[in-house]
Amino acid sequence: MAHFALFYDYVENIVERRAPHRPAHLELYRRWREERRLVMGGAIGDPPHGALIVFDVDSAAEVEQFAGADPYVLNGLVTARRIEPWAVVS
Repeated sequence: MAHFALFYDYVENIVERRAPHRPAHLELYRRWREERRLVMGGAIGDPPHGALIVFDVDSAAEVEQFAGADPYVLNGLVTARRIEPWAVVS
């Protein structure tokens, strides 16, 4: 397993615009947490302008699978995204 960071850039007014999609987004997030593939994540900024989600998976393709199923992505709330390998030093 390896760590990967998924970065999202959000549309303007994300807090208001995400409301109808938030329950499904959080359901996906929680399912991946329960499966121990998603380590942690959350919005960045105040007000939010993006998000960072950390995964513990075998490949970046799995992170892309999450993003491809995310209601925020599917409904145009994410303007850009990128996946980066994360070399964790403990």
